[in-house]
Amino acid sequence: MTLPIRTFIVVATVVSFALGSFTTRAQRSGPDVEYASAEDGLPFSSYVRVDDMLYLSGQLGNVPGGGLAQGGVQAETRQTLENIRGVLERAGSSMNHVVKCSVFMADMSQWPAMNEVYVTFFPDHLPARSAFGSTGLALGAALEIECFATVGE
Repeated sequence: MTLPIRTFIVVATVVSFALGSFTTRAQRSGPDVEYASAEDGLPFSSYVRVDDMLYLSGQLGNVPGGGLAQGGVQAETRQTLENIRGVLERAGSSMNHVVKCSVFMADMSQWPAMNEVYVTFFPDHLPARSAFGSTGLALGAALEIECFATVGE
């Protein structure tokens, strides 16, 4: 076999494998994605499920059918986490499956009061967490919490 023919065969083989692997990837279906509409026709999803991961939208301390929970940051924290629990349960998950939370607070000096309530919702383990001081939260809320969780065992 001459060198040009051997080179052609090697190049053809490499191209063949490359195209074959590209075609396989292109034919795979993507992840299973579910978008759960927010209540009251709000312009976002209350959660998005991608395979076994849940991405929850930020929750406020809204009392069902009413405004923000009355009684300060602890009351809002409790109601916010109850709202998160409700979203998780609708998605087939629970507080035990939360892996990460982000807390946005209008007044970071309220951090200790928020934490007193927060830890009671995670008795078995504490998820990873980030916290941010944030002005102008929706409805004048003291805090907003968003979470990521898993679904299943």
